Amino acid sequence: MRRSGELERAIMDALWEAREPRTAKEVLATLTEEKLAHTTVITVLDRLTRKGLARRERVGRSWRYAPAASRESYVSSLMIDALGRATDREAVLVHFAHSMSGSEADALRSALATTDDADGADEGGQSGEAGQGRHRA
Repeated sequence: MRRSGELERAIMDALWEAREPRTAKEVLATLTEEKLAHTTVITVLDRLTRKGLARRERVGRSWRYAPAASRESYVSSLMIDALGRATDREAVLVHFAHSMSGSEADALRSALATTDDADGADEGGQSGEAGQGRHRA
């Protein structure tokens, strides 16, 4: 049997993979790994809506559910939450950087360069230095 968080993730995956909002019955049809009750899926969808991860709209007598944000935005918020729990954020970032592949590190460097360019040189003329040279990802 799946744990609650695993079932929430499977349901969110079903919503992210859909091209349009889905009913609970349509979501249930995609969850083939184990037998689930329709009411269980409805409960989890309602919980995801309350958490702000999904949104719903009434269509006839049914609710149709869609993700409230992209999968990338959601995963990013999980990473930020996890980093917030660290007592030594810099050490966590170093470990994270060392676990990246070359292409992932390149993507992060590019994102940091874009962020640095957007920030300008308001931090004592150090534009572009944050994240460069300190931790080779």
